[in-house]
Amino acid sequence: MSQSPPQQTPSPSGLRLQPTDPHAGEPGASATQDPELYWLKNVYQGGSRQLTVRAVIAGMLIGAVMCLSNLYVILKTGWSLGVTITACILAFAVFGTLRSLRLLKNDFTALENNAMGSVASAAGYMTGGGNMAAVPALLMLTGALPPSGWLVVWFAVISALGVFAAIPIKRQLINIEALPFPTGTATAETIRALHGHGEVARRKSKLLAGAGLIGALLVMLRDARFTWLTNIPDKVSMPFTILGKKASAWTLSFDFSLLLVGAGALVSFRTGWSMLLGAVLTYGFLAPAMVTQGAIPEVTYRAINTWMVWTGSAVLVSSGLLAFAFQWRSVARSFKALSGLFGRKSSKEEEADPLAGIECPPSWFPLGFAVLGPIAIFLMAYLFQIPWWAGVLAMPLAVVMGVIASRVTGETDTTPTKALGPVTQLIFGGLAPGNIPANVMSANATGGVGLHAADLLTDLKSGWLLGANPRQQFVAQLFGVVAGAAVVVPVFNILIPSPDVLGSAEFPAPATMVWAGVSKLLATGVSAMPVTARWGALCGGTLGIVLVLLERWAPAKLKGYVPSPAGFGLAIVIPGSSSIAFFLGSAIAEVMRRKAPKLAEETVLPVSSGFIAGESLLGIGIAMAKAFGVMPK
Repeated sequence: MSQSPPQQTPSPSGLRLQPTDPHAGEPGASATQDPELYWLKNVYQGGSRQLTVRAVIAGMLIGAVMCLSNLYVILKTGWSLGVTITACILAFAVFGTLRSLRLLKNDFTALENNAMGSVASAAGYMTGGGNMAAVPALLMLTGALPPSGWLVVWFAVISALGVFAAIPIKRQLINIEALPFPTGTATAETIRALHGHGEVARRKSKLLAGAGLIGALLVMLRDARFTWLTNIPDKVSMPFTILGKKASAWTLSFDFSLLLVGAGALVSFRTGWSMLLGAVLTYGFLAPAMVTQGAIPEVTYRAINTWMVWTGSAVLVSSGLLAFAFQWRSVARSFKALSGLFGRKSSKEEEADPLAGIECPPSWFPLGFAVLGPIAIFLMAYLFQIPWWAGVLAMPLAVVMGVIASRVTGETDTTPTKALGPVTQLIFGGLAPGNIPANVMSANATGGVGLHAADLLTDLKSGWLLGANPRQQFVAQLFGVVAGAAVVVPVFNILIPSPDVLGSAEFPAPATMVWAGVSKLLATGVSAMPVTARWGALCGGTLGIVLVLLERWAPAKLKGYVPSPAGFGLAIVIPGSSSIAFFLGSAIAEVMRRKAPKLAEETVLPVSSGFIAGESLLGIGIAMAKAFGVMPK
């Protein structure tokens, strides 16, 4: 599932800005000028250092680290958080420090930072596009996964296909139509600020590092089981009881987790209070009612979640599909663009093309799919027993999804993976009924292609504004794909050693629960669901539709009081304590934005990112130490 927060987003994510001027970053451009020719003469920085060896290495390392952070976060909360802006701040700080120590001769340029960000974003987003929803869902539903080496190849191939899928639509969406791609625009502005005002960058990097250390220290005090260390409790219960049991038994407690507070600060306040409302109604009223009726057998998170997942999934899927349907104009434009994907320019047109030697050649798109497509089809058949014809069908469908995801992301800054995933599941549920691997992993293929196509175009928007070479950014993304795939699989296996870890209070994995629920429903039918769960799903689906309609049609003065469908639905499938922490983070950030907007602009993103990175990375380190027997469990 994906949600674009106002400061930094899940699946691609970043700052949600107002649509920019079509020629943002191109001073003096007029509407009558050829935008490509103007860019070539006035913006393009062809002679500058861009995709250097150090930019690739830094991007792969930072991207791999942030991929692990995102893995931990998505298993905890279901959100994929933004990567590129944080990576650019980190890289600037690291290279600036090395330069001040005279370990480097040359400055780290803005375009090097942009290329590094392309590498890092491709690696960091390896958890998105359904990857860390589909694979855990397959583990839950079948009890087994293919060997790690094969999964690394699967992730790399699917993600690389997404990179190739972006090639034929880049010039139309970015150069000609000048879609805003708000995260890409924000990244370009961040890079300009970093390399134009060193003091601002140094303050942000110090804040990020300090917050990271605080987050890591909290995890050490909470989770490290050393004999010499007195641990603080994981959580503190709210001061009331429900049906004679402490509020914490119903997951209504305060978690000692700065990660969740930091993540909350990066979403909108509307999302935060919607999650609090959803948690109160779910765990304070609905769950106790179902326990009283015997529909939920015991007061544990797993038992409650087993029933609630149908209601929460219905809210998320119905709201996602309807919101996506309201973007039909973007979808229609996407299909119109598909007609030109395979068109070939005449030799005269190619000779007259001023960007022919700079943009990725159109031939790279069919060539990439000709090479990687058969590999993906083979992997589907060999690893997941998906019929070869279903694998063949998935390839053109993935291209369609990639084009749609890219345009919607360009116009709205939200990649609609939570809508496109269920759509593909429904398609393959009808084509191969009862085949759970085909249902889950075919959707993973299309979602992965869509996400990485949109991610590359978001990065290419940054490059367009900064005057970067798009071919070098394309290559940068392929380096990042390799780095992300190589690290995400082995660490996932350490964090999730068995299927029963998923859906637990430690790793609620709400995105996984939604994917697994949809696949199970398509495989077994509605009749396999308990009657009360059917009513819960019906009510949840209806609520999701109503919230989207209210969000769209309510008077402007009332729209701010309509709960966010994504936030409300997510609160139903994660522990109430997580929603409470999200709310606290969003409330603190909102107060800062209203009372001290300049301070909030400078501190919210780096401090929140530091909390998330520090806690998640040390949390992974402690989990690995326990798994290998270095630390007591």
